[in-house]
Amino acid sequence: MLTFVGGTPLALSEWWLTPILLIPVGIAVWAWRSGVDATGDGLRVRGLVGSRRFAWSEIEAFGVARRQAFAILHQGVRVPLPAVRREDLPRLIAASGSELVAEDVEEDDTED
Repeated sequence: MLTFVGGTPLALSEWWLTPILLIPVGIAVWAWRSGVDATGDGLRVRGLVGSRRFAWSEIEAFGVARRQAFAILHQGVRVPLPAVRREDLPRLIAASGSELVAEDVEEDDTED
């Protein structure tokens, strides 16, 4: 909201700057739309333009790295879970009705 109000004077100063207002609108839609829905069947991970479904049987574990929670699939693929924090993982695991594991993953930020 603050970026929309702050960008309005700039966007209205010239007609060709009006599309600047689409940036805060896009951010607001992304924040409203993204998330994770957990049901008895599995997870639905929602993004800005689409969603992906994963059955609980496809998920091997959950992990956290740099404050980002993710699901680890049997193929080793990590699926980011938007809006899910470390504190939310026990409730997410409980929704699965199985014995999935939550892991802390340490990643090296240094480049060789």
